Amino acid sequence: MTSAAIADPTPELSAFRADTRAWLEANCPPEMRQPMTSEDDVCWGGRRCQFSSPAQKRWLDVMAARGWTVPTWPQAYGGAGLSSLEAKVLAQEMRALNCRSPLNSFGIWMLGPALLKFGNEEQKLEHLPKIARGEIRWCQGYSEPNAGSDLASLATKAEDKGDHFIVNGQKIWTSYADKADWIFCLVRTDTTSKHNGISFVLFDMASPGVSTKPILLISGASPFCETFFDNVRVEKRNLVGALNRGWDVAKYLLGHEREMIGSIGDRAAAKPMGQQAVAAIGLDQTGRLADPVLRAQVAEFEADEAAFRLTMERAGDLARAKQAHPALPSMLKYYGAELNKRRWELVMAIHGSDALEWEGERSRQGDRARTWLRTKANSIEGGTSEVQLNIVSKRILELPGA
Repeated sequence: MTSAAIADPTPELSAFRADTRAWLEANCPPEMRQPMTSEDDVCWGGRRCQFSSPAQKRWLDVMAARGWTVPTWPQAYGGAGLSSLEAKVLAQEMRALNCRSPLNSFGIWMLGPALLKFGNEEQKLEHLPKIARGEIRWCQGYSEPNAGSDLASLATKAEDKGDHFIVNGQKIWTSYADKADWIFCLVRTDTTSKHNGISFVLFDMASPGVSTKPILLISGASPFCETFFDNVRVEKRNLVGALNRGWDVAKYLLGHEREMIGSIGDRAAAKPMGQQAVAAIGLDQTGRLADPVLRAQVAEFEADEAAFRLTMERAGDLARAKQAHPALPSMLKYYGAELNKRRWELVMAIHGSDALEWEGERSRQGDRARTWLRTKANSIEGGTSEVQLNIVSKRILELPGA
């Protein structure tokens, strides 16, 4: 369904849709309407951001100036103050024009919502506008070598030194820590209580005593890092929420992280699976995909993909109406992760032995094979699929003994 075919509930929303469509058509560069082909096409922002093209920077700048990188955030914090319905219209119009997201950001997906709920006004004014403009890139300091699924066992310690903390410890699986400017981090401030001895702090990754070490994955790429803190000074003003109540912030943020990871199940700007299959295999005399087995698999996958996209949209509506079940992010995370793994299994089947090429210009340095291997971590990161299923069983299905 095209955006023009969508019936809006009010004339005002219809007018907003028309204005939004016209603005996007006039301001979204043609290059930013093409399917992304590599990690270089993703804009993460930050102090060290290297834009892949002038169009990528221009798209971020115009969207940020309008507040549309974070459309529902208040204008005072860099957003546009749109209603949930207006934000939904914006997303629909961007999808109709195949507009890329102007900015990928852990600040937008995870830290921002947590600051809006738990941060004080000074913290909101300092950090949220920079997140919205893509000026600061954030990473997440949660997991530790001995605190993965049992995150509350974390041992990274923050000693109270009056007007500041001194942080010592180690985090692991810190996504893009080597590229991030700041970190939102869970630290232990009380050793007498497991959950009620954790605090949530923010600090600059350029602080003395912070170091990172990439973790090489089977894909040959390294988005993950080990992160080390050696007597890192963190000012008390960077404590989010109450001292020793960081677990409250952490749980809230994890819900947004799981929604973010779950969204990988949505194809977004990538080329549809059917188009990929036709380009690789061709059509038979009846105009159908030449391989009947793959034809059935592609049809099944695209139906599931469309259903998941609608489910994500419905979940967003429920969340904005404050009617979403607290465990809904676990369901989305589980299904989205498994769907993305299926997507790349199918990509490999469609392209056959060509997809296994590991190096070379033709395959963009083995992009398909490396991405396929990378997806194996989708069911681990952000809480394993087994953990998510346990949460769904207990919290949503209310199964006995779960």
